[in-house]
Amino acid sequence: MKSKTRMIPSFSFKSTSFSALLFLFFLFSCQNEKKEFLALDISLLEAVHEQYQEKSITERRFKHAQAMPLVKGRLDGHFVVEEIGKSVEGKEIFQMTIGDGPTKVMLWSQMHGNESTATMALFDLFNFLEAKDDDFEDLRNTLKSKLTLRFIPMVNPDGMDNWTRRNAFDIDLNRDAIKQTSPEAIVLKNARDNFSPAFGFNLHDQQVYYNVSQTEKPATISVLAPAYNYATEVNDVRKNAMQVIVGMNRVLQQIVPGQVGKYDDAFEPRAFGDNFQKWGTSTILIESGGYKDDPEKQYIRKLNFIIILNALSEIANGSHDQYVLEDYYKIPDNDLKLMDLILKNLALVKNETNYGVDLGIRRREADANDSFFVNGTIDDLGDLSVFYGFEEFDAAGMEVVQGKIYETSFKNPEEITMEKSIELLKKGFLGVKVIESLDRQSHAFPILLLKNKTEIPTGIEMGGSPNFFLAKDGKLKYAVVNGYLIDLENPATQSYRQKVM
Repeated sequence: MKSKTRMIPSFSFKSTSFSALLFLFFLFSCQNEKKEFLALDISLLEAVHEQYQEKSITERRFKHAQAMPLVKGRLDGHFVVEEIGKSVEGKEIFQMTIGDGPTKVMLWSQMHGNESTATMALFDLFNFLEAKDDDFEDLRNTLKSKLTLRFIPMVNPDGMDNWTRRNAFDIDLNRDAIKQTSPEAIVLKNARDNFSPAFGFNLHDQQVYYNVSQTEKPATISVLAPAYNYATEVNDVRKNAMQVIVGMNRVLQQIVPGQVGKYDDAFEPRAFGDNFQKWGTSTILIESGGYKDDPEKQYIRKLNFIIILNALSEIANGSHDQYVLEDYYKIPDNDLKLMDLILKNLALVKNETNYGVDLGIRRREADANDSFFVNGTIDDLGDLSVFYGFEEFDAAGMEVVQGKIYETSFKNPEEITMEKSIELLKKGFLGVKVIESLDRQSHAFPILLLKNKTEIPTGIEMGGSPNFFLAKDGKLKYAVVNGYLIDLENPATQSYRQKVM
């Protein structure tokens, strides 16, 4: 019979004495004959991350060379750092090992080059594991004495530098576990075979448009214990992974309730996660999705750190085996029903016929000179009652008004300001002309900068460009610029990440 999980009451880290923390960890590390256990406190986990977050990386798009000091810089530290291969383009791939415990755990990230959220969290975890003489020493020593931890933080450095999912052969490494055409796939397979880990953490990012099925909430974290065969059977190896995931979900439900989804477990015979499970490593997939107002995924990075550290703690003390599989299956499925912006009840006219629609807009990223811009596109229109938006607006009673181009040209984008952009929008101008600009130059203003176009790109249709005004009683109230909704009476001063057209 499963014993109940008792949560330690929340406390403030700043007001907690060192002796109290030692007592907390003493309780955490002790188990009675029924294997009752105490889960790590959320405020404690948050305090650990606050103290050890790697400050040199604060944005998703960072390069291999930028991250190398965070790996090679530990050659003389507590980690054993080893080069285990090179990418297609000759970039080094490293593994990092710490601890000497009997249970082996392997964590790998950025198999897909443009999926870096968990990589950032691993750098934070490295800082924690390498520290000493602080209030978390008992936890750190428990991990090191019970576990041998091996990390491959950047499996696909070429994709990382080009910000692409695939490697330089244009191969998806997560579909190359069997044929192993890519050198990076060979490196990962050899690393697993040479280490024979009991547990594996397969760390990825997913589209921000995944939601938790039948809810408006984003699937901020999605999980899966991959299947090892087409029948999706559960053996002891897969069961262990499911139990670890139940523990992670319990933590997440305290922080982001209702924002955890589960992937379909259909067997993919070419994928590394499925094959790690098949080869005897209990494998946990973590996918980082979307969270409102977190475009650089720094909050989701923190969530990754928290659930990985908590999972490692539960693996170290064996408490994960108290969870029941029923709780794994209760985690709701992922769906793909999120939009960046949904305009509801938009009144339109065509061929002298009035009709109303909901308009769904997604803003997708494109590369721009070592940075990026977004392209807003009408992704769907009609009855969107089964979709949800990170932002939703009821446009009932408003009319669509086309924007104008400002008569005076500007020399270059540097002459535009946020204040000038808002001023022009309020006067009905959606675009301004610029004479000079770099190729694919981006800017951050809520107005269209036009160099090569003489008209404002617009069209309320599938795939159309969402650029127009919304007016009420003849007065402009809102602007929709590249899929961003701007309240003309109370405009936000955020970055709007657009390209000079």
